[in-house]
Amino acid sequence: MKKYWQIFKISFQQEFVYRVNFIMWRIRNVLQIFLVFFLWDTIFSDSSKVIFGYDRAKILTYVFGLIIVRAVVLSSRSIDIAGEVSRGDLSNYLLKPFSYFKYWFTRDISSKTLNLIFATFETFILYILLKPPFFFQNDPTYIILFIISLFLAVLLFFLILFLFNLFPLWYPEQAWGPTFLLLIFTEFLGGGTFPLDILPTFLQKIIYMTPFPYLLFMPIQIYLGKIDVRASTVSVLTTFVWALFFAFIVKNVWKLGLKAYRSEGR
Repeated sequence: MKKYWQIFKISFQQEFVYRVNFIMWRIRNVLQIFLVFFLWDTIFSDSSKVIFGYDRAKILTYVFGLIIVRAVVLSSRSIDIAGEVSRGDLSNYLLKPFSYFKYWFTRDISSKTLNLIFATFETFILYILLKPPFFFQNDPTYIILFIISLFLAVLLFFLILFLFNLFPLWYPEQAWGPTFLLLIFTEFLGGGTFPLDILPTFLQKIIYMTPFPYLLFMPIQIYLGKIDVRASTVSVLTTFVWALFFAFIVKNVWKLGLKAYRSEGR
């Protein structure tokens, strides 16, 4: 554990080396929230209006909740894996006495910790400036299920991202394409642009057959109490099953990929 704690600390410090990248990422998130906030604030200008099961407090809580959930789930350093593989830098890690998987998961946790700190601060500032009505969940069952779903979403996203970053083991020249597509799908199908339950029912059913809704949308739905305890539990279990599935896939693809790895660039 000590070596991974050291990795965590070093990675945390490295986040401040690339200050511009970090600041631009945070500014992008805040501007995106501003746009979505004013859109829904206009639609729900009448506080008594209820659309798609949302009132003004719940829809604006959804918007602000995205700041926190994005910071916890989507912030990641493992997006750099593809570049390391394509450059042949993976060879350096294969010779070291630690798990490559655990190494990057530790770095991800470090990045998420820093982003969560800033996201909490940003949420507080935006709350002071915009003074939106908030929905505060006080049922401990929903809060516990929300925390569990958030933890599983972190693990699930890491596994999916890790898998997509292994593509250069076979095609080093295609380092960023698959990961870029993954991020687009995650943002749209994960509920990062709008709540998925405003879509037609048949589209929702199709999207729920993918892992993406369980990254952003479902954790917030659980917090808001938009689905009952039984449905929330099913959502948590579904996320767990998806995580097991991708863990199995990653393990086997990693083994096959190492056989194809040519250490190009080294």
